[in-house]
Amino acid sequence: MKVVVQRVKEASVTIDGNVHGAIEKGYLLLVGISNEDDETIVYKMADKIRKLRIFEDENGKMNLSLDQVQGEILSISQFTLFADCSKGNRPSFSKAGSPEHASALYLKFNDYLRTQGLKVEEGIFGADMKVKLLNDGPVTILLDSSEDI
Repeated sequence: MKVVVQRVKEASVTIDGNVHGAIEKGYLLLVGISNEDDETIVYKMADKIRKLRIFEDENGKMNLSLDQVQGEILSISQFTLFADCSKGNRPSFSKAGSPEHASALYLKFNDYLRTQGLKVEEGIFGADMKVKLLNDGPVTILLDSSEDI
């Protein structure tokens, strides 16, 4: 599982010309799931994201978590995080999870974050989405379950 965490002042996702989800201060998450991922990995990654301390405290240091700043999440499925560009110029996505597997785990990921008391907006798995954000910092972190949990 790979997740790009972007600290944002605001973010939204538009599908078919309509805003489907929008947040204020918090995280825009781009979520990629492989066929090797399972519920255990999804929950561990969600906990890692929830506990990340990348918001500034009163001294300007990255020391506060999403919970501590009452932040929100906009979660977007992103199979292209598993792009393999090692051969030629056209990416292969063979390492991305099958739509059935990845969709189920993506929804479990979002639901689990909600059970932890977070407001989570989301895109629609597999839809053509237009994502707008105001990156704060900018702060962008890549989490990879094979390295970070």
